[in-house]
Amino acid sequence: MSTTQPIRTPEQLQLFKDYYRTVKPNGRNYRLIVLGLNSALRISDLLYLTYGDLYDHERNAWRTHLTVREQKTGKENRIYINREIRRAVRESGGLSQKAPDDWLFASQMQSARPLSRYQAYRVVKEAAAYAGLGPGISCHSLRKTFGYHAWKQGTPPALLMNIYNHSSYQVTRHYLCIDQDDRDEVFAKIQI
Repeated sequence: MSTTQPIRTPEQLQLFKDYYRTVKPNGRNYRLIVLGLNSALRISDLLYLTYGDLYDHERNAWRTHLTVREQKTGKENRIYINREIRRAVRESGGLSQKAPDDWLFASQMQSARPLSRYQAYRVVKEAAAYAGLGPGISCHSLRKTFGYHAWKQGTPPALLMNIYNHSSYQVTRHYLCIDQDDRDEVFAKIQI
């Protein structure tokens, strides 16, 4: 069994994100991919989000933050709702027609229930196959991809540890999936 990996290259990441947007359009699946990549939430927390978690229907306005009590840790996590999340929800249709307690990722078979973890896995694997990604891609790759790209863009690992609600730096370091190519890039850039 392979270890879950982040999606490293910008090209593969774009193919992965675009699969349910343009190749095989599906609003729910597109939202799942984009929210997973931009929130750093575990799939168990992501699947139970509602439209009301992101949008205040009474004020007809986006919330600034998403607040989640993590199932695994019991810790509260407050996540900024960025423009990518807003765009994905808006583009995937029907925000004004949704009730605050409607699931963001409703099951197609039973709309009163959220998508199952198994179905979410199938959604991710199908987009990963299209993007030419290997067997190490799973739902957890969404969370790891967030950290990997945040780290590559200069976010300090200590801040990522806080974002992930990790109890140790070793866990966060493992999440970043730093490989030899990343190490080589550092050496190639250094001109002392």
